[in-house]
Amino acid sequence: MSLKDGDQAPDFTLPGAGGETISLANLKGRKVVLYFYPKDDTSGCTLEAQGFNALTEAFEAAGAVVIGVSPDSVKSHDKFRAKYGLTFPLASDEAKSMLEAYGVWVEKSMYGRKYMGVERTTMLIDPEGRIARIWPKVKVPGHADEVLTAARAL
Repeated sequence: MSLKDGDQAPDFTLPGAGGETISLANLKGRKVVLYFYPKDDTSGCTLEAQGFNALTEAFEAAGAVVIGVSPDSVKSHDKFRAKYGLTFPLASDEAKSMLEAYGVWVEKSMYGRKYMGVERTTMLIDPEGRIARIWPKVKVPGHADEVLTAARAL
């Protein structure tokens, strides 16, 4: 991963679930939690989404907006949000350009097979658009709480 704490977060504009457009430039002045996840409606990704969703009001009270990002389509995001009652935005990066800019589209390996995929990562961006903290290779249990604590302290 080439980005580090203190770096300017790469700008992006992506389509989101529910027909919205999600742009970092439009969120200037707010804290932004970008969490990158591999795939809608898989066990780990669902647990992570539910963790962030349960804390949406607490993130809002901390002045932070949570955005989930994956290479899934908007249609897939719409189904995922509806199935689990997710209330925060999900951005679709089917072209993987934003995922690459953030350094989370990487070569992975499972059962000896190499493939490209999203490395589960979360980034907290400060109101000036700088990366305040990066959580690489996220383990889902307790993660949303840890990110909330960091957002409150920022």
